[in-house]
Amino acid sequence: MKKRKIPDQIAVLKWLKEGLLALPPLRFALREEQPSYPNDRFWDFEIEAQWGDQSAVFAVGYKSLFTPKAFQQTLNQCRVARLPANRYPLVMLPYLRPEQLDELERNGISGVDWCGNGVVIVPDKIRVFRSGGRNQFATYSPIKNIYRRNTSMVPRLLLTAARFTSVQEILAEVNRRNLFVQRADTLAMSMGTVSKALKQLEDELIVGRNAEIRLLQADKLLEQLQQNYEPPKARTVRLKVDCQFTQLPQLVGTKLARSPEPLVATGLSSVSRYATMQREERLSLYCPEAKRVQAAIGGRETDRFPNVELIETLEQPLYFDARDESGFYWASPVQTWLELKRGDKRDQETAEQVRESILRPVRGDR
Repeated sequence: MKKRKIPDQIAVLKWLKEGLLALPPLRFALREEQPSYPNDRFWDFEIEAQWGDQSAVFAVGYKSLFTPKAFQQTLNQCRVARLPANRYPLVMLPYLRPEQLDELERNGISGVDWCGNGVVIVPDKIRVFRSGGRNQFATYSPIKNIYRRNTSMVPRLLLTAARFTSVQEILAEVNRRNLFVQRADTLAMSMGTVSKALKQLEDELIVGRNAEIRLLQADKLLEQLQQNYEPPKARTVRLKVDCQFTQLPQLVGTKLARSPEPLVATGLSSVSRYATMQREERLSLYCPEAKRVQAAIGGRETDRFPNVELIETLEQPLYFDARDESGFYWASPVQTWLELKRGDKRDQETAEQVRESILRPVRGDR
């Protein structure tokens, strides 16, 4: 279904005049635009809800952007509102999520959207709750998806520390931890990309920005990264290298020490750095060019008991924040967790150990 354009205040005013807002058994009618109440100029509309021969009047706070931040701001303003007698506060957004409807109900505040969802509370008279209507409106975002591709390195970085002093510090750290920038002379991430990503994270209440930039919801950030993670679609080469498995990282690190291209163990091959888990004796590596790596370390291609797997990919987030150990790079804790979360029951259980290793220092910083 094609998404509709987000309605601005002019469009909403037109719809209210046409009587298009309803939440059965309630019908709504516009009474006034930008009503003026003593000591309170927050409200955008005044509407009347009717059911049978009864009615109630609501002061409406409308936001065209329906981000978590916009919802929370409007809800907070409704909480402290000083309205005349027989006037009730109401939050109106293009779309209200089920958890937002629950929060409105817990606070005893009404809210409706333009997708058929809402909760309307008039004490001692009526209580209506409707949910299940799908979002019909396109979500505004200057970046299509900040949790995928190169932009995902910004949220990944935020899981390394609970706070940063500035956007400039985040930009510098993203580029410092990007092996493509440090070793392959790839174009660095721009200030504009970092700023846009932080703006969306702030709108989603994952990040707070005042004198410093603080991570507020690490759990939610991890969840978003997981939901949007896609493994690389890459060519894979399996090799049998004449080397003991425990010595393979040292061999790879030594043979490719002068290579300008990054090379990093996959998350699944890096599990032992962050959790207790035994895996098969195969070292899987992300690399930009498998032939170059094969030429450096030797080995013959085979699918029978290989001990090295080369995954040819240029996707920078897979290499991001890799951990250097004696010249060999292991995947970051976040990349390791993302790969484990796509695995079987045993992988899922191990993922919880890695998750704690990610969240523990972040929580400890606050």
